[in-house]
Parts: sequence; C-alpha cells; structure tokens
Amino acid sequence: MKLEKEIHQAKFKDPFQKLVVNLIYSGNWVNFNTNKLLKEHKLTPQQFNVLRILRGQHPKPVPIFTITERMLDKMSNASRLVEKLRQKGLVARSECGTDRRRVDVVITEEGVQKLEEMNKLVATFNQNLSANLSEKEAIMLNDLLDKMRGNDKEEG
Repeated sequence: MKLEKEIHQAKFKDPFQKLVVNLIYSGNWVNFNTNKLLKEHKLTPQQFNVLRILRGQHPKPVPIFTITERMLDKMSNASRLVEKLRQKGLVARSECGTDRRRVDVVITEEGVQKLEEMNKLVATFNQNLSANLSEKEAIMLNDLLDKMRGNDKEEG
C-alpha cells in the first residue's frame, strides 16, 4: 500500500519530506515485524543484534566497546544487553587480564544454537521481502540508502 494511504496524508511538501517520512515508517514496519519474530524467542532486536555480532567473531571474545560500535541501534546500552543475555545463558563475560576496565564477551554454545533456530525465522522474513522486491531492486535500494547517508564511495 502506498505511504499516503498508510498514514492518511494526501500531500507532502516535496519528495524529500516524503522520503524521510517513508524511511521512518518503513523502518518502524521492519522493527514491528522483527519484534514479532523475536518475541517468541524472548529476545529484543537489540539482543539479537548483539548475538549476531558475537557469532561473527566466535570463538574470539569481543570487548563491550566493540559491540557498542557495531550495534545497529546506537542508543542501546550494550552492557545492559550483555547482562540480560548472560542471565539467559546465551553469552559469557569476563574481565580482561591486562585491563580490569575492559569486559570481554563471547557467545555460548546455547547462544549459537538459539541463532541457528532463529535463522529459519529470519529467512522466512527475508523471503517475504523478496516477494515484493527483486534482487536487483534490493541491490539498488541498498545502494541508494548508502548514497543517501553519504556512504556510497568505497572505503579503502
């Protein structure tokens, strides 16, 4: 459904205003649907993001400050998220031997298994997206979003 119908707004000041509203609306749509998927696993999108960051570095430990840098939601409190995941048995944390202020985190085997279960749910969500967008369109949209943020140039 068109944005105008979704939010009951017939006109926008210009295409850039509509773009910003559309991005916010679409981001919230993705978040809502992601929350629904993760809720049955008793995880938040931010906790899921932490688990994916840790799995990407597994079996190496990751300092909390690195998790914070890589988080999709920059407003999240990584220390609090890690503690919640530790209480669920999905991560383990330890003090660094050389720097007592540094806390290292690793995903547990239970955390890896949880992500494997969830990959099926995420794949289904991605398939639903691919029903509405072709691969070429998804690539183009990714490129346009990178360009909008000023990140369209290769870093090197």
